[in-house]
Amino acid sequence: MDLPFDGAISAFFQNDAPDDIRNAINRADKGDLISPHYPYSERLPRKHYKKDLEALQIELVKMKAWARATGARVAIVFEGRDAAGKGGTIKRFREHLNPRGARVVALPKPTETESTQWYFQRYIDHLPAAGEIVFYDRSWYNRAVVEHVFDFCTPEQREHFFSQVPDFERMLVGDGIHLFKIWLNVGRAEQLRRFLARESDPLKQWKLSWIDVEGLKRWDAYSDAIRETFARSHTEHAPWTIVRSDDKRRARINAIRSVLSQLDYTHKSDRGVGRIDPKVCGGPDIWDG
Repeated sequence: MDLPFDGAISAFFQNDAPDDIRNAINRADKGDLISPHYPYSERLPRKHYKKDLEALQIELVKMKAWARATGARVAIVFEGRDAAGKGGTIKRFREHLNPRGARVVALPKPTETESTQWYFQRYIDHLPAAGEIVFYDRSWYNRAVVEHVFDFCTPEQREHFFSQVPDFERMLVGDGIHLFKIWLNVGRAEQLRRFLARESDPLKQWKLSWIDVEGLKRWDAYSDAIRETFARSHTEHAPWTIVRSDDKRRARINAIRSVLSQLDYTHKSDRGVGRIDPKVCGGPDIWDG
């Protein structure tokens, strides 16, 4: 079987990955959590996961009905390193919601025209209308991290972004939009293990890109950019919620809880929402670069 990018991910694993990362992957059994800093050694049992997820998805349906009845607008930004689980988490949010009122926004590379516009302009076009929930699968924070790491923007453009983003988000919130910013954080060994699995799976190879391959070599540059992003955009009106996603099950559960716990929707069940696990979900202080 031909591997994407001529097997560059496997080559990185064999030749360039740090020894501790390679050894952690080689020693791990399926289902093991291999980050030394993750607070659990095993995944959330499937039985518990399914039970909690079903209860939370019922609450999401209630929340969506409330949004439609009241005209509430909800925008949820999902960011994180490649393979952190953004798409899978969004899928669990939307699984039982009417797709006409729960949209995913995953914008491609800017066109030539868009590149000449105000940076935030193309994201504004997709903000929620009354009764809608919009899930941004990556967002305006591309400029803060990915564009910076790969020199797709100038230092001056990035500095201009940071000078504007707090006020931009303040305007969204001030206009009544319920804005949530979720950063899914995955450890280095787990990220590489997921890339290796994608590389060898014909049904998942499409998920890989040149950015993923090159990004493996730029872990520290990503870490520096992420750290600065939190320092400069974690505000009282638009805080970051960090979800540690080495265990996708715990990540999905806690991401949904983090949103539902902050909305006062009709017929809300505190038992259905459950309690956020502070070891997995919190502010930038739990981020592990």
